[in-house]
Amino acid sequence: MSRCLRGVPGLALVAALVLPCAAQAAQKDVSLGPPTSAQKALQSTGSDVNDFFPHQTTVHVGDTVRFVPNGFHTVDLPGSRTKKLPVISPLGNPITGSVDAAGAPFWFNGQSQLGFTPSLLKSSFGKSKSYSGGSAVNSGLPLAQRPKPMTVRFTKTGTFRYFCDVHYGMTGIVRVVRSSRPVPSARADRATLAAQVRTTLATAKRIAKTPAPAANTVDIGEEGKGNVSLFAFNPAAMTVATGTTVTFRMRARTEIHTATIGPGDPAKETPPTYLSQIEAGLQGTVLDPRGVFPSDAPGALAALTAASHGNGFWNSGALDEDPASTTVPTSSAVTFAGPGVYQVYCMIHPFMHGTITVQ
Repeated sequence: MSRCLRGVPGLALVAALVLPCAAQAAQKDVSLGPPTSAQKALQSTGSDVNDFFPHQTTVHVGDTVRFVPNGFHTVDLPGSRTKKLPVISPLGNPITGSVDAAGAPFWFNGQSQLGFTPSLLKSSFGKSKSYSGGSAVNSGLPLAQRPKPMTVRFTKTGTFRYFCDVHYGMTGIVRVVRSSRPVPSARADRATLAAQVRTTLATAKRIAKTPAPAANTVDIGEEGKGNVSLFAFNPAAMTVATGTTVTFRMRARTEIHTATIGPGDPAKETPPTYLSQIEAGLQGTVLDPRGVFPSDAPGALAALTAASHGNGFWNSGALDEDPASTTVPTSSAVTFAGPGVYQVYCMIHPFMHGTITVQ
């Protein structure tokens, strides 16, 4: 479609003879995470998808792509950089005064406080940017209550890969071609998007039926093709004898999870409980160390009872399968040293819940 002078017929005719019509720049949308129309169906499976929808889009040089936030994701057009930025970084200042419910200092006092990487706190959501593959463009984290889309004009031809800094392996592609080259129509783009949604939904239904692992092992999440992630402990319930050691292991490389046991439901903030206070401390830019560090010093196998840390608290700390996270473990184990029913949660995704019954 082109845009020409309109108005007086004679003037328009003369203009058409002597002036070329200016090409109208087009815009395409990319959803950060599944589009709103697909989220209800995915939620019914207990899964989410860490991908861009559509995963690849093609535009003419000079056209724009509107990146629409539909989850906790970033858009990182890296320029000459080849890897995503870390979402969590040491902030330099030491942790002080962190004590358990019995008043004993946690082992991680003196360690560097952790928080969101400062450069990711500079939001470009709601702004317009240009990208040629040289200088990086980053949306930052979608920390606003209702973040608006970031619009990027692509000013150079080429194939540009971009990342989500929050989720390892979440990448997208924008192909930018000359104005003389054809690009998929809006109808073709809708068909591509619908096919991606169908594929991921089928994968989500399949991984929801993943068999439980070997005895005394709990898988935290499951992952399928297309970065489909199941948000569940598998098995959701387990019965073991007193003295049994249970290993919690990551199975979704695109996510960060914890396995955490203690008083209260972290998803219910009223009235506040020990776990809900920790969960709330992971919502800001500086993270509550009780949520991201293991409750017991690395290398020590904790013996958990209802009296541990004064209130039956145990935390694996952040677990991650991202190969770049060399200091973050992929599993954690605890010995259940006392009988009882232990509720297990993920502090990052507090709706994830499992039960360990110890007899």
